[in-house]
Amino acid sequence: MRSSPLPRMSRRGRVTIGVLIGVFVLFTLLGWGVNAWTDWLWFDEVRYTQVFTGVLATRLLLFLVIGLGMAVIIAGNLWLAHRLRPQLRPHSAEQATLERYRMLLSPRLGTWIALASAVIGLFAGLSAQSRWGQWLLFRNGGSFGVKDPEFNVDIGFYVFQLPFWRYLLGVGFTAVVLALLGALAVHYIFGGVRLQGVGDRMTNAARAHLSSLVAVFVLLKAIAYVLDQRAMLLEYNEGAKLYGAGYADINALLPAKEILAWIAVVVAVAIIVFSNAWMRNLVWPGIALALLGVSAVAIGGIYPWAVQTFEVKPSARDKEAPYIDRSIKATRAAFGLTDTKNTNYAANNLVPPANLATDTSVVQNVRLLDPQLVSETYTQLQQVRGFYDFGPKLDIDRYAAGGKTSDYVVGVREINYDELTPQQSNWINRHTVYTHGYGLVAAPANQVCGNGTPYFVSGFLGGATKEEVQACTSPTEQIPAQQPRIYYGERMKADDYAIVGQTGDRDVEFDKPTSTGGEQYYTYSGEGGVEIGSFPRRLLYAIKEQESNFLLSEAVNDDSKLLYVRNPRDRVEKVAPFLTLDGDPYPAVVNGRVLWIVDGYTTAATYPYAERVNLQAETADELTGRGTFQLARENVNYIRNSVKATVDAYDGTVKLYAFDDADPVLKAWNKAFGGDLVLPKGDIPPELAEHFRYPADLFKVQRNLLARFHVTDPGDFYSGQDFWQVPNVPDAPDSGAKQPPYYLFTQFPGQDGPRFQLTSAVTPNRRENLAALISGSYVDGRPQLEVLELPDQTRISGPVQVHQQMTNNGDIRQQLNLLSSGQSQVQYGNLLSLPFGDGMLYVEPVYVKSNTQNAFPQLQRVLLSYGDGGSYVVLANNLSDGIKQLVEQGKRAPGGAPPPTSGGTSPPTSGTTPPVLTGELAQAAGRVQSAITEVKAAQASGDFERYGRALKTLDEAMAAFQEAQAAANSSPGPGPSGSPPASPPAAPSSSPTPNG
Repeated sequence: MRSSPLPRMSRRGRVTIGVLIGVFVLFTLLGWGVNAWTDWLWFDEVRYTQVFTGVLATRLLLFLVIGLGMAVIIAGNLWLAHRLRPQLRPHSAEQATLERYRMLLSPRLGTWIALASAVIGLFAGLSAQSRWGQWLLFRNGGSFGVKDPEFNVDIGFYVFQLPFWRYLLGVGFTAVVLALLGALAVHYIFGGVRLQGVGDRMTNAARAHLSSLVAVFVLLKAIAYVLDQRAMLLEYNEGAKLYGAGYADINALLPAKEILAWIAVVVAVAIIVFSNAWMRNLVWPGIALALLGVSAVAIGGIYPWAVQTFEVKPSARDKEAPYIDRSIKATRAAFGLTDTKNTNYAANNLVPPANLATDTSVVQNVRLLDPQLVSETYTQLQQVRGFYDFGPKLDIDRYAAGGKTSDYVVGVREINYDELTPQQSNWINRHTVYTHGYGLVAAPANQVCGNGTPYFVSGFLGGATKEEVQACTSPTEQIPAQQPRIYYGERMKADDYAIVGQTGDRDVEFDKPTSTGGEQYYTYSGEGGVEIGSFPRRLLYAIKEQESNFLLSEAVNDDSKLLYVRNPRDRVEKVAPFLTLDGDPYPAVVNGRVLWIVDGYTTAATYPYAERVNLQAETADELTGRGTFQLARENVNYIRNSVKATVDAYDGTVKLYAFDDADPVLKAWNKAFGGDLVLPKGDIPPELAEHFRYPADLFKVQRNLLARFHVTDPGDFYSGQDFWQVPNVPDAPDSGAKQPPYYLFTQFPGQDGPRFQLTSAVTPNRRENLAALISGSYVDGRPQLEVLELPDQTRISGPVQVHQQMTNNGDIRQQLNLLSSGQSQVQYGNLLSLPFGDGMLYVEPVYVKSNTQNAFPQLQRVLLSYGDGGSYVVLANNLSDGIKQLVEQGKRAPGGAPPPTSGGTSPPTSGTTPPVLTGELAQAAGRVQSAITEVKAAQASGDFERYGRALKTLDEAMAAFQEAQAAANSSPGPGPSGSPPASPPAAPSSSPTPNG
């Protein structure tokens, strides 16, 4: 009797292993089942169950089909290899060694084959299910109506068909290689293939089996060569530094691929014939495979390299011109740049025109509030409770108030759970009491109060008192919201769920503080939320959240609902997983309700000849991660803002509206999910459409591409001399961060009226003067890109130059130094580039923030410049005064020549001597000068105590000077020059450090 080659495991050991495996499988299935069930309930709540079922069914289908297909191929070849084993094996040391493995495998060969095939099929299925998006596009994709310039094939083939065909080809290669290796191993173990002994090293059956697999592999290679011909239009052309096939690819590599495909077919036939029907050995099949390898190197490698090196490089400009033209046209089409409106702007006026002071289309709409800087101001002045938060960056929108449309800085007063005190952070308070924020707070972007704070017009927690009105608050809500409660917002994280809906008469949700100092409570009455009143539901979510209070707490009752996935961007991403979402959702009051508006993009990475970009890299700038979401590392060469999504801030309702209803990719996705997932463009309410804005991330991508692809002549593009670049942040150019685009409600030359548009300045490559202004806006509901291009040799400075010229002006530097004393710091707002009067007007708000705790930035001055950036510069108390001073400078310039520059509220004088200070102002300036001298002396002495006293004295002197200056400005009788007194002597440029 033959004994087993391995010792038998004891019964207890088998039971133990079985129990452990069972527990593992049980918990795995339980976790999967809980997640699937709760996902279904959530999708049912938002009424998008077709997304859940569609994605799940597609994943399961691909898992089963690809997994089973791979397993069957592997199992079939392993079984066939065993079936074809020789019945008699020669005696040799090699066969004696292999006998032990045959003894191990033979008793349970079917089990071993099934196990190996199942493992391979499992991994293949898991890989396949992640391709659900490719499969849905493959099944539902249609025509683009545009054909590629080389093969005359519709672009839809490349976007919808090619990716999945290439994946299937990869699966085929993997299956054949694994089958070949497995079959070879079985043939070797069971004697079909031998390395030792006399006679043939391989039986006829084994040779036929293995050679057939090799032939199939070579045939798949022939198919790969055919697909590679199409895929060449997506590859990078090193010669032209663009994507798409170039001269060498089309004239050398393309015919080489076709030749190699035919050679592969011939080699596959030769392998079958020579191995089995004619010579019945592996010599000629080996020669055929070697021929294929040599051909691939010579025809597919050396020949294209020779053409590129000896024919293209010496005259690349001419040889690559037709293919550069293809890339330019394809890129402009794929990224929506084809209809860009280009306008030449002479910008030859360097003197401030007189009509600056009377303009109503540009100057009146200049935005002074920076949404990033004033977020702290909103928090301090409108927070009311420490757990309310407006986020690190606010948003810009426009509203019509008092019969006039203008832009507003808006923010939502949300709950920030990280700011709850330890007492407030227990489970009951966190999830059942502090459930929502309250109100959309807005302030006109072009208006500030006398103390430099915003003028708030909405989002009040109660009736405004007389003191609040005097403290820069509108007496009534100018943007009223009938339902101001915010249950869904940007500050919500994954675990910030809320349990709402209490029984009885007592409201337990904190609503808002009252004007009498008390607190108002509320009970949620919206339709959103998953009902969790029943015991099975409470048990389900107790497992999901790993929280026993779902079962034990009395706060969870029969009427309770669970609100989760409360971030608007996360909700849209879950409902429409095929969309790439913009990183900056923004709130708007529409028909009395607060809605979050999220821009959704459809993308592709296989548009022939189009430039390929990385979304994360292209959209990164100073604000990335500071109030905006960073996009994923996704490489695309096609993008459309095809969807405008909304999320109701009260009940979480998600709606998807088709914005680009001609986009073939959106049509394919909509068809894949039943045809009614995305609402048609005609269903967009007009009140909602009024708040649509050009999306920031799309604009950044298009702006960066226009920096190169505004050049449409292939020869000029190859030389690259006319390329542009996005300037760095003006007040921190060494940081390397790009200047973010900014929203403006203004009118540019060539436009018939003010528009709400996203704007960005660009400069020539490696230079800092202004090259163009690029803007994006909506005209009749359609996106419109416009480029206002300046002459090549313009004297107009770019943003970085202008900021340096304005802040380095002697008089202005003195005042900025005074503002940035040891007790405060200067912060600069958006530097706005505004074309006006055949010239360029630059406006940069100047904020001052005290170094004391809980301080916030206040708008104290406005920097203005006109012309080339350095000739006409003022630092004014407000925009109106600054415009008047610029106009006055223009009037004083003899013959239009630039006058001497001036800062503060003083117009230029006839010489370089500053105006004489008299009275109390002169005494105050003298004290400032003495204090500055003492600060410098204390710094040099290294005496820290003396240095601290000197800084305090300087602060007191500056405060006295500012009071005297304010008194002088308010006196009814200005001097003969019409100017208030000049600035005091310059303070140290930065807070000095005592020398030790």
